[in-house]
Amino acid sequence: MRCLLLQAVDDGGADHLAPGMTLPKVALPATDGTTIDLASLPGSSTLAAYPWTGRPGHPNPPDWDLIPGAHGSTPELEGFRECHADFTALGLRVFGLSRQDTAYQCELVARLCLPFPILSDVAGIYGSRLRLPAFATDGITYLKRLTLLIVDGKIERVFYPIADPVGHAAEVLREVNRKRRR
Repeated sequence: MRCLLLQAVDDGGADHLAPGMTLPKVALPATDGTTIDLASLPGSSTLAAYPWTGRPGHPNPPDWDLIPGAHGSTPELEGFRECHADFTALGLRVFGLSRQDTAYQCELVARLCLPFPILSDVAGIYGSRLRLPAFATDGITYLKRLTLLIVDGKIERVFYPIADPVGHAAEVLREVNRKRRR
């Protein structure tokens, strides 16, 4: 039986996230043992928010295959891993963000050899303050996939929805390079 993966749709859930918007001051635990407040970071960063990453041998959440845009977090993060040196060369820090707890995320970072930290919003405080788009299944809330380019604690660019999680990191790099060539 072949599974049809439903693509994300633009539901307007990120329309309020406009360039120039200041990020909320929230210290988030990171997989490298630090806490990160994206609003206080100087310079440029990329924040890739994603719903959930599975583990080999463990089932997906209920109805996962029926939720548009739910699939693709692991390959998306692998794309950011593969492009990490390019982001660094451009002076951008890379972060991931999900509502999974830090211990769960640490396993992911080790298994995928991710060279950047994943931030945990397990309590949903950051997502709530920024009004990040989300969905729920089986009583659990997950972030919808989106990426923010951030400069000095303010949003510079929003990518939402993300139609191709696999190629998304390369899409972000193209946008950054395009803006810098202007």
